[in-house]
Amino acid sequence: MSQEEELLKRLYERFNARDLESALAAMQEDVVWANGMEGGHVYGRESIRDYWTRQWSLIDPHVEPVKFAIGPEGEVMVNVHLIVRDLKGNLLADMMVGHIFRFESGLVKRFDIREDQNSKSFFTEDVDLNSAER
Repeated sequence: MSQEEELLKRLYERFNARDLESALAAMQEDVVWANGMEGGHVYGRESIRDYWTRQWSLIDPHVEPVKFAIGPEGEVMVNVHLIVRDLKGNLLADMMVGHIFRFESGLVKRFDIREDQNSKSFFTEDVDLNSAER
């Protein structure tokens, strides 16, 4: 397992635990982060803190990485099982999404969400969520 993969697994765990400080520590100060809720990007750790705080006051997202791969430009691509519930626990979304991470000096420099809405996966084979590597 690469250092980047280990860092991302911790980042996903800390996001799901709502541990803002530990999650933000995995990022460069001037990180560029996709805003999956409203579109566009947010810039810098403080903007991500505000974005996540606002997001968590409206919905309860849970992201579970299923598979990691290195892209053609060295980026780390992650297939993620995304479950979103409202604050009462009602299911709003249950789907696979693609996340793309770029690193600088061992920390996340940029995060993007795969734009292709027709594809559930970066990878050609189907992924069994019950037996996927974690």
